[in-house]
Amino acid sequence: MIITELLAILSIAAATGLRLALPLLLIGLMSGPRLWANVPLLSQLPPALVLGILAAWSIAELMLSKDRRNQRFFQILELVLSPGVGALAGISLARTLGLDGWYNLLVGLISALLALVIQLLQVGLFYRPRRPPLWSFFVVDGLCIVLAVLAFDAPNQGGIIALLLLWLVTRTSYLWRNWPRHPIA
Repeated sequence: MIITELLAILSIAAATGLRLALPLLLIGLMSGPRLWANVPLLSQLPPALVLGILAAWSIAELMLSKDRRNQRFFQILELVLSPGVGALAGISLARTLGLDGWYNLLVGLISALLALVIQLLQVGLFYRPRRPPLWSFFVVDGLCIVLAVLAFDAPNQGGIIALLLLWLVTRTSYLWRNWPRHPIA
């Protein structure tokens, strides 16, 4: 059924909105012996090289992104790259699930937009007057891993979590838009 595949694609797109390399690494590791054969650009590179790059980038995202100075670098880079990585992850999961044709274009567009919107929320949270607590960054890392695994193992639950994240993003943006423009004295 197409709904299950769509929920799996939303789950992987939300995961790429939270972190970039970790969902792509998990896609390759969970897709079996062919590794990144369904990922459009990564299938052209040697699997060992892709594994090394994605593993190093995942470790950097998980370890170095907690520091305030490094966080700005990672956020700018992730903001720029998240639509492309989201589209790659969505298309690769669609290919893995057997969806072809014009679905790939639609899946790539939806995945790119969802990844970008979630990444924009993260950047917005960083530039609020109070910085989020350190434990919240670990929650984001864990949620990214859970969403990427659920995209393969339990797509319905992963898609529902992704839709809840989308609701959280829209609710937060609505609250930010209605934020008082003049501070109270």
